[in-house]
Amino acid sequence: MDFLARDTVSFSDGFWANIDNTVVSTVRANIIGRRFLSLFGPIGAGAVSINIDENNAQEESDNGFTKTSGRRFVELPQIYEDFTLNWRDIEHSSSTGQPLDLSKVRQAAQAIALKEDSLIFFGNGFLGIEGLLTAEGTVKMSKSDWTADDNAFRDIAAGLSLFRSKYLIGRYCLVLSPDLYVQLQHIHPGLGVMEEERISRMLNGHLYNAPVLGDNKAVLVCAESQYMDLAIGKDIETAYLESKDLNHVFRILETIALRIKNREAVIVFE
Repeated sequence: MDFLARDTVSFSDGFWANIDNTVVSTVRANIIGRRFLSLFGPIGAGAVSINIDENNAQEESDNGFTKTSGRRFVELPQIYEDFTLNWRDIEHSSSTGQPLDLSKVRQAAQAIALKEDSLIFFGNGFLGIEGLLTAEGTVKMSKSDWTADDNAFRDIAAGLSLFRSKYLIGRYCLVLSPDLYVQLQHIHPGLGVMEEERISRMLNGHLYNAPVLGDNKAVLVCAESQYMDLAIGKDIETAYLESKDLNHVFRILETIALRIKNREAVIVFE
């Protein structure tokens, strides 16, 4: 029996395809981290851990024993969100051919997208996992008043200059909380263009507005896979969980871990 337990119920292939398409489209519309992070995997639902190699990782040998220094292992935690579909709604849709209301599916998919982004940016103390904004050893830069003049442009340009001075070359991405994104919506005096547009051009379009960040948060990364990636054990999929009071309970789940390999590739504006 497959661990997703779909074969324990007699739903049609069309029913599951409808669920899967709804989950995938909703997650894609809401998720931010996967838009700029390289993906590693999927390496399998049974994988419980993944190695993270720092940029100076190398093998060392002594008296016939070999180890890899600069390497550590982290758990691939499971993220999940449950939803319930009413048995009468399913029966009515099946017997009449009318579409099944999948609002609860979309709500659950939106919730798991938020959980994934929260893990990527903030980590999780319970899991012992760091995020881009909370990891120790990343670069911290002072943020000026982005509502005035071209301060935001200058701050981001300074961050890019710092990356290049350390030979961190590649895809530069800026992720902003909604309030900071709004602060970029002003026209630069003398140029006639929005500050947001100028910064987006400098980043080749890799500017993201992430509601999960809350307020007054910004992070600039060099998102090449040699510096960071998102390791995936089991990618997002929906399992059948149980029947409760005749209604059907489902679980959207995944196993992932953010891997920061070079902490100098992360600049947090404070």
